[in-house]
Amino acid sequence: MSGATLAEPGRIGRMRLFVVLAALYLAQAIPSYLLVAALPPIMREAGVSRTDLSNLSLLFLPLVLKFLWAPLVDRLRPFARAQRAGWVVLTQIGVILCILSLILVGPRDVWSIIAIGFMTSLLVSTQDIATDGYAAKYLPVEDRGIGNAIQGGSIAIGVVVGGTLGLVLHHHYGWTAMLLTIAAISTLPLAAAFAMREPPPGPLESRSLPSLRAFLRRREARAILWIALLYRASEGLVKALEGPYLVDAGVPLDWIGYISGLSAVTAGLAGTGIAAWMVQKRGLSFTLSLLGHARTLCFLLFALHAAGLVVGFVPLFGAAGFQTLIRYMEIVALYSLFMAVASPEQPGTDFTVLACAQLIVYMAGSFIAGRLADAAGYTAVFGLATLLSLVAVIGTLFLIRRAKTMAAIPG
Repeated sequence: MSGATLAEPGRIGRMRLFVVLAALYLAQAIPSYLLVAALPPIMREAGVSRTDLSNLSLLFLPLVLKFLWAPLVDRLRPFARAQRAGWVVLTQIGVILCILSLILVGPRDVWSIIAIGFMTSLLVSTQDIATDGYAAKYLPVEDRGIGNAIQGGSIAIGVVVGGTLGLVLHHHYGWTAMLLTIAAISTLPLAAAFAMREPPPGPLESRSLPSLRAFLRRREARAILWIALLYRASEGLVKALEGPYLVDAGVPLDWIGYISGLSAVTAGLAGTGIAAWMVQKRGLSFTLSLLGHARTLCFLLFALHAAGLVVGFVPLFGAAGFQTLIRYMEIVALYSLFMAVASPEQPGTDFTVLACAQLIVYMAGSFIAGRLADAAGYTAVFGLATLLSLVAVIGTLFLIRRAKTMAAIPG
């Protein structure tokens, strides 16, 4: 895969690609964090029960299942001369209409919000397939880390715009003003679709039919799929229990909010840049190994604190903040690895399969974490996560070496 297929090679074309990717990923992040970060507290303030709010988890389904229709996005061109740009235009217009339609329902109408939110999530997930396929196809090998850092930074900005700004606007100006403003901001990334450069399909690309079967037929793709299923398997266990454990440890709620909010924004902007530099200078194997071992130490610190062998809030805050930084950094490295194995014929499909795989195991860990903690306690769960994290690092390094012998995958 190479950026040489773009119409504008050189520095101008490279910078255009970076700006376009930043706008495309921001287009996805703003409505996503409006749904998951701004609407739940607004709905709770309006009197919606916690049981009803838990049904908002249905909005995550398209993010997990989008690999099922990824081949269609790789295969179909909504417009004759614009494949992925066409998908971006159609889905972004749909997202804006969904945001505006929320004005008609109000914050107490739970199931209407879920229905509109599900459609928004479906559109954002489809747009993500097109955007990831565009990035995987046209980012040169040496720029993949930068491209994924741009994605992480755009997500962090999306948290601020869709989540924080949404809450501030609602507090001062109300439901309608908030939605009108977010919808207006969401029109701006549409310009990125018209700045996308895509050559017409070649003879081979025209004849090929993207599919999940085509992905699974490639041995190196199956090896990286195992990494996607293994590397983050321990993280959901800890992330799901981080907030409850801090509460049970006596940390005030406002402190928890400060830690999570500030660490997410700073980690998203700083961590992704550091990770991009590490991937470029030291390679994927070194970066994933270093981050995996650092993550293991964070989980161990949680386990020791839960066992009473480490005391005080300072080490706990350090572990919580540092593992947030690690999560943003490892996404840069993992996504660079996923791009390396994505084929030019179906980059959106290949990348989406791998991205969904790592998300599924993360969510599975989150789902069982509370049940395990109720049955065996925090120490046992954090200890299990520590062990799984260490095993994942060792297994990942083995699988990367194996995949490198099958294809030109950078280490």
